[in-house]
Amino acid sequence: MRKKIVYLLSAVGAAVLLAATIVFVQFRGNAVRGKSELFVASKADYGQLVDSLMPRIRHRAAFRFYARRIGLADSFKPGHYVLDRGMNVIRIARMLKLGLQTPVRVTINNVRTPAQLAQKLARQLDADSAALMQALVSRESAERVGFDSVAFFSMFIPDSYEFYWTVSPEEFVSSMKREYDRFWTPERDSLRKRSGLSRLGVLTLASIVYEETRKSDEMPRVAGVYINRLRRGIPLQADPTVKFAMQDFALRRILYKHLKFPSPYNTYINRGLPPSPICMPGKNAIDAVLNFEKHDYIFFCARPEFDGYHNFARTFAEHMNNARAYSAELNRRNIK
Repeated sequence: MRKKIVYLLSAVGAAVLLAATIVFVQFRGNAVRGKSELFVASKADYGQLVDSLMPRIRHRAAFRFYARRIGLADSFKPGHYVLDRGMNVIRIARMLKLGLQTPVRVTINNVRTPAQLAQKLARQLDADSAALMQALVSRESAERVGFDSVAFFSMFIPDSYEFYWTVSPEEFVSSMKREYDRFWTPERDSLRKRSGLSRLGVLTLASIVYEETRKSDEMPRVAGVYINRLRRGIPLQADPTVKFAMQDFALRRILYKHLKFPSPYNTYINRGLPPSPICMPGKNAIDAVLNFEKHDYIFFCARPEFDGYHNFARTFAEHMNNARAYSAELNRRNIK
């Protein structure tokens, strides 16, 4: 009898130990086979969260049990979460409950208008493009960070930044103001004074340079042409400003009729810089303006080789020769 009791107790102990091991593995063991990202939208309900999460983890029954215990259905936070290999269901559930997000990299570049910026951001963040657009163009939003509505777009410096995926449009604007302040280092401001331009002026001229050439090594020379024109009171006569004024960015040839288009952004009919940038210039263009090349060129024209570079000229006669060569090549290629 004593032996039977010993055997029974041993069996019960083994069963308890096995059950405890299973429970431990279910709740504390590795529930994630491979690293993956989980995006929980602000409009998602708990069912959608579970449907998205379940294929990514093991020990699903344990997750559901623990999630019920902590009331996850009523307390989960939207966001971007990274499921790392080795995470257990308790850690996953708590991460979702506490909103322990992982930031996402948001890239903004090659943008001409606030509407384009809003669309690009909407593809990278949880906010919709309409809400973002409102934050990017409203006077109240601009004034909150110390800008007027005209200069506001110049605050957004192109780069890759880290944001929480669920950042609100207002929080995004505030963060970009901090990035703008970081960008304008004492060194950049010192160089800016060399040009005689305000920060807005630098960014506006950089936007023209950026639209004229994407060759970083040529940008300081192009910037020097425009600085020369500004200092001599000569209209900039920059073709990209005509495209912006007309909001027709597909134009390949600027014709005489286009030059008369009425707009404060048309630098053929207005002297000086446009009221604000005509695009979001790359940092290479901004630094090219700050480090503009000193020379005596007044004109430049795209090279007929179509290699992205330009021919520069000191006199109108030189410029016309360059322009005729380029025009002839356009005609030869039947570019309208």
